[in-house]
Amino acid sequence: MRWGRAQIAGADSLTLGAAIVAAAAGALTFTVAATVFARHSVNHDEGVYLMQAALLLSGQLELHAGELADAVHPWFFVDDGGRLYPKYNPVPAAMYAVSMWLFDEPRVTLAVVAAGNAALVYLLGGTAFDRRVGLAAAVLFALSPLALVTGSVFLPYAPTTFFNLLFAVAYLRGVRDRSLPLAGLAGVAIGIAFFARPFTAVLFAAPFILHALVQVARSVRAAGVSPASLPGPVRRHGLTALFGTLFVGVTLAYNYRMTGAPLTFPYEAFAPMDGPGFGERRILGHAEEYTPALALRSNGYGLWYLVTRWVVAGPLGTLLALGGGAVAARRWLSGRRALGTEPERTADRSSRRFERLVGLLLVGVVGSVVVGNLFFWGTNNLLATFSDPTDGLVAGFGPFYHFDLLVPLSVFGGVAVVAAGQRLQRLRAPLAARFTPASARAAVVAIAVLALVGGTLGAAAAVEAPLDRHAAHADKYETAYEPVESASFDDDLVFVPTPYGEWLSHPFQTLRNEPGLDGPVVYALDRDPVEDFAVIDAYPDRDLRRYAYQGEWTPDPSRQVDPKLESLAVREGARVDATTTVGVPERVATAQVRVETVRADGDAVAQYAVSDPGDSLTVDWSVRPEGARLAGAPNTTVPVAAAGDEVLVTVTLVDPTGATFTYRQEATARVQGDRVEVVWPPERSVCRLVTACGTEGTYLPDDPDAHAEWVRFETAAEASDAR
Repeated sequence: MRWGRAQIAGADSLTLGAAIVAAAAGALTFTVAATVFARHSVNHDEGVYLMQAALLLSGQLELHAGELADAVHPWFFVDDGGRLYPKYNPVPAAMYAVSMWLFDEPRVTLAVVAAGNAALVYLLGGTAFDRRVGLAAAVLFALSPLALVTGSVFLPYAPTTFFNLLFAVAYLRGVRDRSLPLAGLAGVAIGIAFFARPFTAVLFAAPFILHALVQVARSVRAAGVSPASLPGPVRRHGLTALFGTLFVGVTLAYNYRMTGAPLTFPYEAFAPMDGPGFGERRILGHAEEYTPALALRSNGYGLWYLVTRWVVAGPLGTLLALGGGAVAARRWLSGRRALGTEPERTADRSSRRFERLVGLLLVGVVGSVVVGNLFFWGTNNLLATFSDPTDGLVAGFGPFYHFDLLVPLSVFGGVAVVAAGQRLQRLRAPLAARFTPASARAAVVAIAVLALVGGTLGAAAAVEAPLDRHAAHADKYETAYEPVESASFDDDLVFVPTPYGEWLSHPFQTLRNEPGLDGPVVYALDRDPVEDFAVIDAYPDRDLRRYAYQGEWTPDPSRQVDPKLESLAVREGARVDATTTVGVPERVATAQVRVETVRADGDAVAQYAVSDPGDSLTVDWSVRPEGARLAGAPNTTVPVAAAGDEVLVTVTLVDPTGATFTYRQEATARVQGDRVEVVWPPERSVCRLVTACGTEGTYLPDDPDAHAEWVRFETAAEASDAR
C-alpha cells in the first residue's frame, strides 16, 4: 500500500512538473515573440499567415482588389484576375485568428501551441516509456532552439507538429487502451495536420499508417470480417482512417474553392514547379535543377545543422538521444522494458511489446521525415551556401522542414536522462560503502548539479546565437518603422517602396492592409506614374503620404536605413508652377539645370548652364498641358504623357576638378484635358558623382545630420488656372 501511495504521489508530482514545463514554454515563447520578433522576422511568410488570419476573421478567403490588385498585392498571394488569395492552406492562420478574435493578440496562439507541444511530448514520452521520460522529453523539446525560435514566429511548423503530436498520442493510447474515441481523435488530428501541411502530415503519419495496415490485415486474416462483428483493430483504425479521410476531403474542397481544381493546391497555382520531386524546380525568379545528389548534399547539411545547433544543447542533446536509443534497444533485445522501477520490470508481455512498438514507430518517424524530405527542395533553399550555418534562412530558423524530428530526439533524450538518473541513484550504495552516507549523497548531488548546469549552459548557448542574429534584425526594423509607428492614421493612403519587387509585406510585414482595403490606412506600392494615379483615383478622399528611406534595403542587419514619412498632395490647375532652391558649396564652377520626362518614344530634355552660381541657386519650372517648361531654357517644352509621366528636374554642380553633386527631384504628373495634376512634393535625392543614385541618396529634410552642412534642397509649387 505504501508503494502504491508513493507511486501516486510521484505521478502527481510529475504531472505538476509537466504542467509547469508547458506553462514555462508558453510564457518563454510569448516573451520572445513579443520582444525579439515584435516587428516580425526576416521570414516574410509571417505576413502571409497574419493577412490570411485577418481575412478569415472578416469572413473572407481572399482579397477582392479588382484593378488595384497589382498595387496591393501581398507577398505570396496568387493573383487570379483581381482576386488575391494566399498560397498556404488556412489552418495555421485560423489558429492565429482565434487569439486575434479573443485577445486582439495573435501571439497568444504561439504561446498555446508551444505549451501544447511540450504537454503532448510529455504524454507521448509517458505513453512510450514512463512519466519521468515524458517530463524530461518535454524539457528537452521546449529548450530546443528549433522549437523556441521557430515556434515564436507566425509560421506553420510548430502548429502542424501540435496536431501530429496529438495524433500520435491519441493513436498510441487508442491502441493500448483499445479506445474508439481516441482512435477517432487521432483521425481528426492527422486530418487537420494534413489540411495544414499535407506533405508534413503524410511523412509523420507514414509509420503509423503502415502499422495500422498490418494490424488490420492480421485481424482480418485471424478472425475474418463480417458486418455483424468487426475485429477491434479494424474498427479503431477504420475510424481513424474515416476521420482523416474526411479532412482530406475538406482539403480538396478548399483547393476547388480557391484554384478551381481539387487536386491543385494553392501553392501549385502560385508556383507550379515548387512541389516535391526532382528535375527543374522553380519559384518566382529562383530556379534550380534539383537532383538526387543535390538532395542528399543539402539535406545532409540540414540534418547536420539540426543535430549540432538546433536541438537542445546542440551536440550534447543529440548524444543524449543516441544514448537513450541505445539504452532502449539493448533492453528491448534482452526482453525487458527500457526503463522502470521494480514492479515495471515484472510487467506483462503486452506492455513490453507495446513499448517496443512505440519506440519503433518513433524511429520510423525519423526515417520517413529524413527520406521524405529528400524529395522536396525546400531544405536546399534554406541554405544560402553549403557549409555555412550562419547564412540564409537556416541561420535564423534552422532546418524547419525537419521540425518533427524534435519529437523522437526529445523522447529518446528523455530516456537517456532518466537512465542517467537511475545510474546516479545506484552510485549511492558503493559510495556509501567507502564513505559516510552523507558524503555519498553529497557526491551524487554534486554530479547531478554539474550535469544540470552543463546542460543548461549548453542549451542557453545553442539558443543564444540565433536569437542574437534576430535581435540585430529587430533593431533594423525598429528604426525602419519608426515614422510609421509614430504617425496617426485616420483616412490615409500610404505609398511604400519596393526593394524586393512589387510585393506588399515583403520586406515590410507590418504594413498590411485590412481585408476590405478600407481601413484607417491603405498601403499601396509606389510604382510608375500611371499606376500611382490609378490608386489615387480609387481613393480620392484620402490623405496621401509616402514612406521612403535613405540607404539600400538588404538582408544584412548591419546596413540600416534612415526612414521618413512625408505628406503628399495633388496640385491641380491649368498649370503648376514650381520653384527649387538648392545649396551650393565653395569652388563650384558651373551648374547644369535640366528637365526631362521619360517617354516611350525616347527622352525629351530641356536644359541650361549657370556659371558661378554662388552659395545657392533657384530654378523655376512648370508643368502645363503642353508639357514641362524650364525657365531659362525658353521655347523648350518637354511633353508630359496624358496618362502619367515622371518629370525629372536635376541641378548638377560641377567643381573645377570635374567632380559633381546632383540634386534630383522626380515629380509624378499627368495631363487631364486642359488641366494638369502633379503629386507634391516630388521624390528628392542628392547624389555624388552620378545623376541618379536611387534610395542611397534620398533627401531627408528633417535630419540635419543626414547631409553635408551646405546641402539645401527646398521646393515649392502652386497650382494656377492662369494660362
